[in-house]
Formats: sequence, structure tokens, C-alpha cells
Amino acid sequence: MNRREFLEATLALMVAPSAFAAGTPAPQDIPRRKLGRTGEQVSCIGLGGAHIGGQKDEAESIRIIRGALDRGINFMDNCWDYHEGQSEVRMGKALQEGYRAKAFLMTKIDGRDKKTAAAQIDESLRRLRTDHLDLLQLHEIIHENDPQRSFGPGGALEAMQEAQKAGKARFLGFTGHKSPAMHLAMLEAGQKHGVRFDAVQMPLNVLDAHYDSFEKRVLPVLVREEIGVLGMKPLGGAFILQSKTVSAVDCLRYALSLPVSVTITGMDSMARLEQALKVARGFQPLSEKQIQALLAKTEKVAKDGALEKYKSSTHFDGTTQHPEWLG
Repeated sequence: MNRREFLEATLALMVAPSAFAAGTPAPQDIPRRKLGRTGEQVSCIGLGGAHIGGQKDEAESIRIIRGALDRGINFMDNCWDYHEGQSEVRMGKALQEGYRAKAFLMTKIDGRDKKTAAAQIDESLRRLRTDHLDLLQLHEIIHENDPQRSFGPGGALEAMQEAQKAGKARFLGFTGHKSPAMHLAMLEAGQKHGVRFDAVQMPLNVLDAHYDSFEKRVLPVLVREEIGVLGMKPLGGAFILQSKTVSAVDCLRYALSLPVSVTITGMDSMARLEQALKVARGFQPLSEKQIQALLAKTEKVAKDGALEKYKSSTHFDGTTQHPEWLG
């Protein structure tokens, strides 16, 4: 897909003001986008769970989550392993008092076998204080044997599908940050086993476009298959900012200009939340000229993948450091 086709795909995901149900945030606040073929509408920007749970004061975590929901961000990202479960625990507390109804709630599990995956699903539900997830995803597809283990007899997909049938999860997906080839292999395995994922999560940012690119190799496939695209690491785990080539606002604007349903970003303080809100309110995609200008600024620092440590090192590989999470 070329840039023009990307822009057209992005515009097609954007929800017209008349499509907003009564009581939902006005478009001039946080625009909503279609989540693939699910029929769901999610905020174009989402709250990253990895950045919730590390605050010294639990009340601050709750304040950030509720502040996001009150201001129109409905997509809540989380994972069974974030902060030893504290991200889910704190989000579960924040979603009480009527806040669960405002949220499109997603979490991820690490287990690759059915028993481990099922146990993690139930533990996540308890921590999050809910009887169902809006989206359940298999976390960190970063190992060569992940498709085989996940789809094999007694694999994680069996637990996920049973959870879906039992009403514990509405939609299913997977995530990963290591390699576009691994994502394509997972999609191929799903097709082979009759599983069409509802959503897929991956890094999409101004560095990725230059090196072993998810944007170039995986994004067009997801758009064609009408699978919800969850962009993550818009700041590249802060490494993009360290390059001093573009600003945080530039990074968010670039990521949101891609045909993604939501860009998930870290909001570990009220200041970071306000920054994300400022970019998202009334957002319109960048022009092709603006996108090319940002890519030109980052081309030199991005070409060898050194700043994309989630691809080129084990820096972000939780399940490599903790193989016991896989089961």
C-alpha cells in the first residue's frame, strides 16, 4: 500500500459524528474509530497498561485511569504480567463505581498451553473485577515456536476460544513487538486452523517505517482482512525522543495518521494524559508531505534498528526473561 492508500484507509476508520451514540464523547473531544469488523468503536488513543501500576501511590494510578475515561478515552490496555499484576489490580479498582461501562477493556495473557492460559485468564478477570473482557489477546508473539505451541493440541488458543464461548471474552487477538515475520506466521497459523483474529497489536512509529517494518509488511494485511489494528510504542519506548529528531507530539501524530483503530500510549502521569488528549482531540491525519518530512528526520537514526530495542534486543522481552510465564 502506498501513502495515499494508507490515508484513505485511515479516513475509512474514522467514525462520523452522527454515528456516536447518545452519551458518548463528542467528536471534538476524542474521536472514535472502527475496530476492524467487530462493530465496536474505540477511542483513537488508548491508555497503555504497562505505565499503570508503577506509580508510588495507587490513588494516582486510579486518578489517571478515571481521568482518561472521563475525558473520552475508552480503550484500556493491560496484561497479566504488568507490574506483577498491579496494573490489572489498580485498573480493576478504577473501573468500579460505574467506570467499567465506559471502558473497552483489553488484557493479555502469556500462557502458551491451555492450562496456563486458562488460569491466567481467570486471574486477570479477578484482578480487573469484571466478568468479561472486551478483548483478550495472546501476549508477546516473539518466539519462533509460538504459532505451533499456541495452536497445537492443548494450546493457548483452546483456552481463549473456550473463554470466548463462556462469555469471558468478546473478541480475540494477539500482540508482539519482535518481528513482522512472526506476526505473519501467526496470522497464517490462524488461517490454517480456521481462526480469524479480531485484532492484532504491534509497534507502529516513525522508526518502524525504516527498519524491518510492521507498517510495510503487516499493516496492509490487517487492513485488507479488516482486522482491528492496535498500534503501540508510538514513542518507541522513549528511545525515539532520545534521538532528538522528533517530538512526542510528532510521534503521536504520525502514529495516529496510520490506518489504526487505536494508538496505545503510556500515560504514567496526569501531564502525559493531558499531552495525549491534546493531540487526539479533533485529530485529522497528517498530509503525505508532513509524513514524509517526519520520516526524513528519522531515517538516519532508524536504519540499523539500534533504537528499536524491542526488535533488536531482549530489552522488552518479558517472556524471555520469565519463561515460566509461558507454562
